[in-house]
Order: sequence, then C-alpha cells, then structure tokens
Amino acid sequence: MIRTLSILLMTIMVLTGQTAALADKSADQKAVLITGASSGLGRAMAETLAANGYFVYAGARKDKDLEELTAIDNIQGVRLDVNKQDQIDAAVKTISAAGRGLYGLVNNAGVVVVQPLIEIEEQDFDFQMNVNIYGPYRVTRAFAPLIIESKGRISIIGSISGTLSSATWGPYSMTKFAMEAYADALADEMKSFGVHVSLIEPGAYRSNIGKSALARMAENSQSADDSQLKEAMGESVNWLSRFENDQGDPAEVADAVTKALFDDDPKPRYLTVPTQEQAYWTINRAIERMVEQNHDHKYSYDRDALIEMLDAALAKQSGELLQ
Repeated sequence: MIRTLSILLMTIMVLTGQTAALADKSADQKAVLITGASSGLGRAMAETLAANGYFVYAGARKDKDLEELTAIDNIQGVRLDVNKQDQIDAAVKTISAAGRGLYGLVNNAGVVVVQPLIEIEEQDFDFQMNVNIYGPYRVTRAFAPLIIESKGRISIIGSISGTLSSATWGPYSMTKFAMEAYADALADEMKSFGVHVSLIEPGAYRSNIGKSALARMAENSQSADDSQLKEAMGESVNWLSRFENDQGDPAEVADAVTKALFDDDPKPRYLTVPTQEQAYWTINRAIERMVEQNHDHKYSYDRDALIEMLDAALAKQSGELLQ
C-alpha cells in the first residue's frame, strides 16, 4: 500500500513538473495574431512564424481552414471575420484566456474590388472599405491593450497600391493610401507605450485575392464588357487572373513581417516587391508626386534645395539603421 502511494505521489510530481514546464514554455513563447491567415500571404506568414518557434493565432472564417491551420505545430486557428465585432471580441477572450499574452499583431486580411470610381455600386464600395480600412481599425483597437501590455509590435499589410493608383483600381488604392496614414499616426501614438508599428508594402505576390475578386464579380454579374472603361477593366481583370499563379513568392513578404515583428531595430516601412520593375514604379511615382507638390507655388524649392533634403533624409535613414 505504502509503495503504491509512493508511486502515485511520484507520478503526480512528475506530471506537475511537466505541466509547469509546459506553462513556462508557453509563457516564454511569443504569440502573434494574423488576420486573414487561411491562404496566400497570411498563410505564408503563419507557417513561417510557427516554423521559427513563435506561437501563431491564425485568423480565418471557414471551419475547413481553421482545422487545417490548427493541425500545424505552433498554430491555433481562431475564427475571425474582421467585419464582425462579436468575432473580434470572442478572439480577444480566447487569446487572453490562453495565458500567453500577445506580442504581435499582423493586420493582413484584405480584399480587392476593381471597378471605375464613376461606376462602382455603393455596396461594392462599402465592402472594399469595410474590410481594408475598418478591419484593421477594429482589430487593432480591440487588441491594443494586450499589445501594450507586452510592449510588442504591430504590422500592417499595405501595398505598393498605397503609392500607385490607376483607372479601375481606385477603390482598392484608396484603402491602401489610407493605411499609409493609419500606420504613420498609429506609430506616433503607440511609441508612447513602447510599441513599434511597421507598414509592409508588398507588390504583386501570389495569393487568392485576385481569384476572390473575380468570383465576386461573377456572382454580381459584373464584367469588363459592361463598363464605360472596357479596355482598362479588361486589363485589370487579366491582372487579377495572374495573382494565383505567376506572381512572386509570398515567403518574401513573410520574411519582411518576421523582421518587422522581431528585429531589434525594425523599420517603419518594408517595401517588398518581386521585381525591379515594381520597385521602380513605386519609388518613381513617389518622386513624381513630390515634384508635383513642389511645382510652381509661392514656397517651391529649387533643385539644390530638393537634393539637400534628399541627402538629409538618406543620412537620417542610414544613421537610424546603424543604431
């Protein structure tokens, strides 16, 4: 009897020790929430962070996606539609109850609507704005207390479309231009709490965003042929059809997110593009816009003054990177 009790006590002690060790590991393992993690860029981010030993709460909407995500080591699928406040609130409770805290938040969920601004129906416009602008706002506001508590990081997935815009891409570009302002303001606010905010600006990477956009157009019986801007719509539809197959490797974006979340000196912006051409489009348009702003007004700067500003900005950036 005494021997049996001794064995039982030893078993309890071992199990208790294992539980404590697991709890300690859980407490040390930094946790990150990624919205829109079921496929494409979000899935690549989730798998990359999990493989690097971080714990990932992967936001998704469908049961199948949640099951697939949860089956991956270091990932827990969390039902999260960024348009539904009740699901956001439930996710906050789930993550808080887990006891890991939350070190990182990646606002990745997004959609694209391709329509001329003079033709787009208000319901389509609302859909675009709701996911891409209100989504990050809702999620960040809800999870800010957990991020502040851990003095963690926030990454916002913008786009080179936050600098570039053209016919039929107006609704989408509007949301990504908004993320430029959102990230700047949020970064200025959150630095008071020791939280760093980065904006990731991907180019055209392989994802399902184009496939989803085309499916929604088909569901709403929309086609390029019905548009007053038929040629521009046709080009945009063709571009959307390429996203699923022949664009850049989303692992590059996942690497940028990892750096933004965990580098000692994260950058405010990570331009991440698969081709030199896309980098040129983006940087050149930013320069063109600066020239347009500077042109022919009372306080315009001459070329020498502009070059001096550019040199000062480059020197500041180099100094920040060396710190």
